[in-house]
Amino acid sequence: MAGIGRAQHMNTILLDEAGKLRSGWRAVAFLSAFICTAPFLTILEQLALDRLPGDETAGSTGFTVINAFGLLALAILFGAVFTRWFEDKPFRTLGASLTGRWFQHLVIGLLMGVIGLLVAVLIPFLAGAEAFTKNAVSDEALAKSLLVSFGVFAIAAAWEEAFFRGYLLQTFVRSGSGMWALLGMSLFFGLVHLGNKDATILSGTNTALAGVVFSLAYLKTRDLWFPWGIHLMWNWTQGSIFGIEVSGTTDLSRQPFFQEIDRGPVWLTGGTYGIEGSIACTVALIIIGVLIYVLPGLSADDELLALTSPKRSGS
Repeated sequence: MAGIGRAQHMNTILLDEAGKLRSGWRAVAFLSAFICTAPFLTILEQLALDRLPGDETAGSTGFTVINAFGLLALAILFGAVFTRWFEDKPFRTLGASLTGRWFQHLVIGLLMGVIGLLVAVLIPFLAGAEAFTKNAVSDEALAKSLLVSFGVFAIAAAWEEAFFRGYLLQTFVRSGSGMWALLGMSLFFGLVHLGNKDATILSGTNTALAGVVFSLAYLKTRDLWFPWGIHLMWNWTQGSIFGIEVSGTTDLSRQPFFQEIDRGPVWLTGGTYGIEGSIACTVALIIIGVLIYVLPGLSADDELLALTSPKRSGS
């Protein structure tokens, strides 16, 4: 009898009422697979880059793109495998498929990203803390930079969304613990970015707040196209149009349309970290969060909503 009791207790800890692995353990399995695989992927990517002409070392644009693409592939692959394996749900559950409203959500996300960044820039600009001059480069160089940087920011935002708003968040949402997961993953998102150059407590707080906004965007549409659009266009407009550092780096956009003149103070402009390190960013993110709930045309497909909503029993 004691053995039966221990087995039932183990089922309570590891398995839900339906006999499936609980969401916390599913997340641990995903993280373990991702963390153990990513270093080997990075080594393979660098070996491949070593065979290409040019100086494509760690930190270069080429390495950044290849690495981000590899991490995106891992996040999608493990997310799809574990969604099927642990929860018996199809690939489209991840929200990365071309479902009925994907293009509409993407376009709204792109527009919202631009609007949010414009608000964040306008605040220090009107306060006289920031100014901009046209970058004195040829039209050809400018067009090439804008196009290349768009691709770089697109793949970088895609892998972050697939990881932070993909399986890790979604498996908790399906268990009925979505809001706790939203807060936890957003905090994780902010903490990860604290390792960036010139990061501050304010920049980390804003990045965590951005994680909340992106998570809310996912919850509103149950696909990754909407948060990806916001994430991509905010970063690209910030770095490639206004020439502002994006989370402490300027390497992803070599020839922006404008060049920034930062007059400070840091709390208003973000300093060398970029606008994410400013109170102006905080205001803009709050506005985006409100827009997510009031704008028309943002709703999940019925099938996706059914696939991603928690069941009445189980966790």
